[in-house]
Amino acid sequence: MSENQDPNNREPGGNPWLKSLLVWGGIFLALLLVVSMFTGPRDAAGTQIKYSDFREKVAEGSVADVQISPDRITGTLKNSQAFSTVPVPNDTDLTQLLEENGVQFSGTPAEQPNLLLYILVQSLPFILILGLAFFALRQVQKGGGSGAMGFGKSKAKLLTEKQGRVTFDDVAGIDEAREELQEIVEFLKDPQRFSRLGGQIPKGALLVGSPGTGKTLLARAIAGEARVPFFTISGSDFVEMFVGVGASRVRDMFEQAKKNAPCIVFIDEIDAVGRHRGHGLGNSNDEREQTLNQLLVEMDGFEANEGIIIIAATNRPDVLDPALLRPGRFDRQVVVPVPDVDGREKILAVHMKKVPLAPDVNPRTIARGTPGFSGADLANLVNEAALLAARRNKRLVAMQEFEDAKDKVMMGSERRSMVMTEDEKKMTAYHEAGHAIVAVHEPASDPIHKATIIPRGRALGMVMRLPERDNYSYHRDKMHANLAVSMGGRVAEEIIFGHAKVSSGASSDIQYATDLARNMVTKWGMSDKLGPLQYEQSQEGYLGMGGTQRLMSSDETNKLIDSEIRALVEGAHSRANQVLSEQESQLHLLAQALLEYETLTGDEIKRLLEDGSIDRPDEPTRIAVRPVRGSAIPKAGKRFGGPAPQGA
Repeated sequence: MSENQDPNNREPGGNPWLKSLLVWGGIFLALLLVVSMFTGPRDAAGTQIKYSDFREKVAEGSVADVQISPDRITGTLKNSQAFSTVPVPNDTDLTQLLEENGVQFSGTPAEQPNLLLYILVQSLPFILILGLAFFALRQVQKGGGSGAMGFGKSKAKLLTEKQGRVTFDDVAGIDEAREELQEIVEFLKDPQRFSRLGGQIPKGALLVGSPGTGKTLLARAIAGEARVPFFTISGSDFVEMFVGVGASRVRDMFEQAKKNAPCIVFIDEIDAVGRHRGHGLGNSNDEREQTLNQLLVEMDGFEANEGIIIIAATNRPDVLDPALLRPGRFDRQVVVPVPDVDGREKILAVHMKKVPLAPDVNPRTIARGTPGFSGADLANLVNEAALLAARRNKRLVAMQEFEDAKDKVMMGSERRSMVMTEDEKKMTAYHEAGHAIVAVHEPASDPIHKATIIPRGRALGMVMRLPERDNYSYHRDKMHANLAVSMGGRVAEEIIFGHAKVSSGASSDIQYATDLARNMVTKWGMSDKLGPLQYEQSQEGYLGMGGTQRLMSSDETNKLIDSEIRALVEGAHSRANQVLSEQESQLHLLAQALLEYETLTGDEIKRLLEDGSIDRPDEPTRIAVRPVRGSAIPKAGKRFGGPAPQGA
């Protein structure tokens, strides 16, 4: 990429502040000149008097001498006071009057006006107006169309190496997408290699992926590898409230791209302007459709835009107009997926280069514990760990900071300042213990990573389960296990505290179980009574709000759908009730440990349920909640158990 290209289009060697100062200084001086010409001082020849008074003073003998010109009479009184007056035409007896009263007089020729000065004075206001208009237009052009007269100018920004060159070395975890886009880099480096065999490089590539997967970074890496100019713009920058503005901006963007070809134009969130045409009403929709039409023409019209490659990014390819996706426009759709465990390890390695790490940090372990994280999530995780280490006055970022940062990102910040009563703590402990016990005894459930009763985010407590590997599809037995685990908290409250003391803490669990059961019945064909049919479909709601729509079906079918959803959730409730009733001693054991330590890891829970002990010799007891009967809660490193609390 050329280093001489300036994204602000400034003239080389120019100082914009000095130029602005000089322009405004010139305008101020011109205004002073105009004011001085029209409001200048009075006649410097003396006091202005009437012609009749002048004749009276001559007759009185008060005038010493006068100078007569065709348009002015000036003179001096005998008391040395200067005066001037305007003569009356055809006053033939003035000279006789002057001679009779002994006044010395002389004639002076009429003053010849300066033609150039006269023309300058007359044209100065027009020159001033033209100068102001020219200055305003220059400011609008330099501002990239941000002014009132620049609606039709493109808002695309030109990124150069001064903004930081990005290469494929900075992009990790999406090897397949990199390989698919490598051909574009080769074409930009050596176009003749493809053209001499009759091949044409794709004019556009559509990057499809979830938010944060690295679509923008990947597009910048293509430009950085090929060392070509990189224009970036958002799809929303094209659309304005005035019809035709977006189309004008599209034309201007391609004009700029032609001047810098070969180059890459990156349109982020193209679904803002590229949605299906013909939907909706109003001028805003007309403006968006005109903008889309102009974009289609520029990408594959009569004029060939050679050397310009359009790369667009979206996470909603289903709403794009089919004309955008046909061959000749966006020829390729490159899926940028959420990275797998190997990809997450590579992404962590890229972001950890800027962080001083302690010897105990293992990127592989962190990658295994962050399934579903995108590249942006992992970058945020590393940043949070560095901030935690700085807050703790450490010189290196250790594994403990990464674990705490992962808990903060996945579960929310700890709310230790939140005051909870002893009954609320006990309720939360048994609720989370119910989730954990059911998860332990469900073979298809994911293993427990951590259980805590410390309030985080909007939850009073949480049991986090992490899969042993990345899952790309879920089986029926795993879904039933997830349903049972989600109902474990409510069932534990019912068993320990009774039906009348059940709390509202299971609201999110009930919502999750209901949504999962509905999808199993209506979308995934996992109901024996309804069969493998689809009864609901996802849709884009009004103003872009997502939702589901139940397909046309009879009243009997709708009733059967509702009954099957209810049967799945109630079956999960019964399944969790059976597990917790059989393992009530483990439920009390784990709840006591949670009240004691507040947070337990998966390994500690496993050891506790196996031999009834937790060994933390270096950590003091942080909580002292006692069972109802007064039996002391064991200290760290001792065995749990004994009589279960009655009526807790």
